[in-house]
Amino acid sequence: MWAAIVRFYHRMASPRHFYHLSGKMIPWFTWAFFLILIPGLYLSFAAPADYQQGESYRIIYIHVPAAWQSMFIYIIMAVCGGISLIWRIKLADVMLISSASIGAAFTFLALLTGSLWGKPMWGTWWVWDARLTSELILLFLYLGIIALHAAIDDKRVAARAVAVLALVGVVNIPIIHYSVEWWNTLHQGATIKITQTTEQKAINKEMLIPLLLMAVAFKFYYASVVLMKARCEVLLRERSTQWVKELVHKA
Repeated sequence: MWAAIVRFYHRMASPRHFYHLSGKMIPWFTWAFFLILIPGLYLSFAAPADYQQGESYRIIYIHVPAAWQSMFIYIIMAVCGGISLIWRIKLADVMLISSASIGAAFTFLALLTGSLWGKPMWGTWWVWDARLTSELILLFLYLGIIALHAAIDDKRVAARAVAVLALVGVVNIPIIHYSVEWWNTLHQGATIKITQTTEQKAINKEMLIPLLLMAVAFKFYYASVVLMKARCEVLLRERSTQWVKELVHKA
């Protein structure tokens, strides 16, 4: 059984196998994204208005899933960085750098929608709040990884450098998450807490369901796009191998 697990592990780490398997998975992830996004958007508009914020609160259905996604993707990158440094698996490098631009886009979206939400709530587009500042640092980490990878010509050296940066930067994730509890901030506390009782829930079911649907839709979007980018990166790195030449010849 252990030998079978090892064989499966090495097979999944094969760029050639990954390329063909990911090509089959992308359509499924794409369809799942749209099938979840559509009811998520519909229920977002059908949900009742907030008793304090009125209709302006609806930006939560983009802002919160984007913020969750920005942290989720960075954790994935840090895991890939650890795998790359320890086991030197090429696909970990590919997934790390392929995720960086997507994570940066979600982080920027979270900051933008947060600014749009903050203006009517706080009376200003931006404050150097702990949550906002740590999220901005996350954006700089993403951009730093992208720039560092592009600046180093030797991709093996670049892979190690961005892996180290990803692992060092992961310390910012708990800071983002707990910033509203550790410091006095304008940013509201967590909307959803796993340990809350029914009486303590900060959001009712009609608002919670579309929020979770949008969060899941964003996960499928990431899975679909990162596989597309990873396939391109694999072809670029493996362009001198026989299987890529055969693939080009068939095309």
